[in-house]
Amino acid sequence: MAENQTIPDLRKLIVSNPDGSYTRLLDCPTVSPNSSSSLFPVLTKDIQINSTKKTWLRIYLPRHLLHSSSNRLPLIVYYHGGGFIFFAADSTIHHDFCMIMSQRIDAVIVSVEYRRAPEHRLPAPYDHAFEALEFINSSQEDWLTQFADVSRCFLMGTSAGGNIAHHTGLRVCRSGRELEPLKIQGLVLHHPFFGGLERTGSELRLVNDSSLPLDGNDFMWKLSLPVGYDRDHEYCNPMTASGSSSKFIREAGLRVLVLGAYGDPLIDRHVEFAKMLEENGVMIVAHFGEGFHAVELFESLKAELLFPILKDFFFTSQHMFVICY
Repeated sequence: MAENQTIPDLRKLIVSNPDGSYTRLLDCPTVSPNSSSSLFPVLTKDIQINSTKKTWLRIYLPRHLLHSSSNRLPLIVYYHGGGFIFFAADSTIHHDFCMIMSQRIDAVIVSVEYRRAPEHRLPAPYDHAFEALEFINSSQEDWLTQFADVSRCFLMGTSAGGNIAHHTGLRVCRSGRELEPLKIQGLVLHHPFFGGLERTGSELRLVNDSSLPLDGNDFMWKLSLPVGYDRDHEYCNPMTASGSSSKFIREAGLRVLVLGAYGDPLIDRHVEFAKMLEENGVMIVAHFGEGFHAVELFESLKAELLFPILKDFFFTSQHMFVICY
């Protein structure tokens, strides 16, 4: 992203209506599923979870599975980003990323559509994310029952989706509930959307960042957090409950992959979070490189560098991981 790009004013991209609804003015092209097309190496299909809440899944299936007797592939449950406010599971930017990721990694991906803030503030997206896991666990959808190894399930999300993956995994760990046959093996937090009241060095240094300016960051948290709470709420700042959250993740045996970019205003929070997990005995891998917030969704060359890292995490034994800064 060019340094001279106009800094977006996110406050002008969502408008409150008299009836309490909101109109989003951000241009977010969408893509329909391609469950029968012969032009794509990855097929997609939409499955409704809850008609009342209008939540649903988009499944990404590598086409070769339809003509192969190979073992089932790992299942990646993906949560899209957008500051809890913008974008959807069928937004072109997220659809294309999941499509290519499914092909490069050779995995079944389920992308979750959750209700957004400010109409549905946190923890609503976490509730929908957990409900999606329960749905997958009991679903008779043939793409899942025939081709996905639900005992090798990973939760992954980008930006706000990374935040959702963290809190959804934490909810599973804290509940002590068995979702068998679904078995979560790890979390992938891709540029997770974390915050806090105290400014970090990277937030101050990149206050006018063209991807995630600080005032826009604050604005999205204002519309997403429960009314009356500030950015040191656990939903925003995972460091406020660092000890207890690490304990549950460690005891559940989950591995965690934290991904970030040095040009992201949130990079200091990502590094601090990864170090906290490491210090508390969580099996953690952290990879930080050049780029801006969620760069791999915008630059294909960066994405191609990311996919081998993800594949190693999904297919390598838990005993082979080291921290990599």
